Amino acid sequence: MTEKSYAEQDLQAVVSQYLAIRERVENACVRAGRRVEEVTLVGVTKTVEAPLINAALDAGLTAIGENRVQEYLSKKDDLHLDGVARYLIGHLQTNKVRAVVGEVDMIQSVDSLRLAAAIDRVSAEKGIITPVLVEVNIGDEVSKDGISADNAQELLCQMADFSHISVQGLMTIPPISDTEAKKRYYFSKMHQLFIDIQSKKIDNISMNVLSMGMSDDFEEAIAEGSTMVRVGTAIFGRRFYPV
Repeated sequence: MTEKSYAEQDLQAVVSQYLAIRERVENACVRAGRRVEEVTLVGVTKTVEAPLINAALDAGLTAIGENRVQEYLSKKDDLHLDGVARYLIGHLQTNKVRAVVGEVDMIQSVDSLRLAAAIDRVSAEKGIITPVLVEVNIGDEVSKDGISADNAQELLCQMADFSHISVQGLMTIPPISDTEAKKRYYFSKMHQLFIDIQSKKIDNISMNVLSMGMSDDFEEAIAEGSTMVRVGTAIFGRRFYPV
């Protein structure tokens, strides 16, 4: 990936935006009566180049999320990743599994038994156990990936037989909503699914992580029980995608 040179003001803008978001996360936790330590802030670095990512990492960001395998692999050696958690949060094709297993700390976008089996197989070949989340399409949107809420438990039960993946919880991207009430509706529905599955105590399945909430709705997500919010634009600025 070709890097630009960034002026000090560009780097400082990222630092200021990151610190502002971190403060908002902390305040949202306080309002919800939750401990700040309960919520992980993940900086989403899709299309963001290494100098800008490093500015946030050096300011204290402890977790990053990438959408595309090849993009992450192309820039990871330029990142200050000591002690930083690395998550794949975008849709993963089975033909990219071998490239990413072992390169990230968690794959958050498992939405089929076929994909889970591929991750398990490659993890076994590499002699590791890969933490994963199951992605749920909580709004049943045709345009989005993820398993339906109605089928999530069945998938988890099937995944329980795999010995080289460790299911840690659930992830979702809810429908875009224009009011706080609508945002909280989907997050509440997702949290209830999380609690329901947790109560089943399925063998080899942990429900420790509920990854939901992004730049426009992370405060509502925290209010409804999210343990991990994924924030990109509000930290790194608006993205411009190649045509």
